[in-house]
Amino acid sequence: MSRLELIATATFGLEAVVKREIEALGYKILQSEDGKITYLGDEKAVARSNLWLRSADRVLVRIGEFNAVSFEELFQQTAALPWEEWIPMDGKFTVNGTSVKSKLYSISDCQAIVKKAIVERLKRTYNVEQFPETGAAYTVKATLLKDRVTVTLDTSGPGLHKRGYRVRDVAAPIKETLAAAMVQLSFWKPGRILADPFCGSGTIPIEAAMIGKNIAPGLSRSFASEEWEAIPKDLWKKERKAAFEAIDNEKDIRIFASDIDKKAIDAARANAEEAGVDDCIDFRIQPVSGLTSQENHGIIIANPPYGERIGEKEQVRRIYGDLKRFMEANPTWSMYLITSDKEFEKLFRDKPADRRRKLYNGRIETCYYQYYGERP
Repeated sequence: MSRLELIATATFGLEAVVKREIEALGYKILQSEDGKITYLGDEKAVARSNLWLRSADRVLVRIGEFNAVSFEELFQQTAALPWEEWIPMDGKFTVNGTSVKSKLYSISDCQAIVKKAIVERLKRTYNVEQFPETGAAYTVKATLLKDRVTVTLDTSGPGLHKRGYRVRDVAAPIKETLAAAMVQLSFWKPGRILADPFCGSGTIPIEAAMIGKNIAPGLSRSFASEEWEAIPKDLWKKERKAAFEAIDNEKDIRIFASDIDKKAIDAARANAEEAGVDDCIDFRIQPVSGLTSQENHGIIIANPPYGERIGEKEQVRRIYGDLKRFMEANPTWSMYLITSDKEFEKLFRDKPADRRRKLYNGRIETCYYQYYGERP
């Protein structure tokens, strides 16, 4: 097995969650910075990371890093990297790039030069002039930040939020990776009731149930690197088998998911079934005002409507009132709520939230408010 430097990319605000997930898999963190966690692993780590990371966006292999302020430097240093260790003669590859605060600011030019450098290297290595490009697909990423170039290969393919269970959708669903992070940032665990009164297509309850049952989030999908020669097929097979065997169906998981919209509940049920967690989620069509509980120490994790459109503000204020009444009637319950509404905190309660965290829901800047109930 080779020693590899891997990078898990993350949405801004979720780096600490992703870092904890990587450490839980047993890998050593080298660096944690905005939007990415760098860690040490091997080929097996590529498979395990893709299968198990719940809140990361994708897993990259770092091929090299260097400074470049001219196109000549970019070409020569890219061509000096060992591309043949990863890309076989029949491999087909594309190059994506970004450039921030760098002298080489033209992304299309940088991409073309990186592509040319790799082609020249592979021509020399394989002693050919033309490549068949009939094999596996490889996506090279060249990221320039303050003249520092990081060149990586994307092992994931489609982003890790694409779990494969979302068979039915509703408008503006929350990303699976963010929903999983919200659950992991809460104190919820099997044995405690979890409620989501604005469940939409069911993402938060489904992610919670998958966490509770220890279902690897990547179990129902494939990844770009499964087709690569550099990572043995039987290694993927072993890791998938181990992930299947790790599922725990004995846990006491009780999740209540409701929404006012019948279409949303129908979608949520279909998605939960596809994810294999429909047995522990109770879906119902009801407004938040219908939320009641006879049990103590439950947890609400929710992504309510933000009231961005005209005329919705009033409706959203009513929702806050319903939540407030429920929390006052159930002082042992805790609530974790994400919203872009800057006025939420002062409209919801006189006292501020116990904890706040800035997170991004897609491109929308939101705050994750955490209110802790009376302790058991």
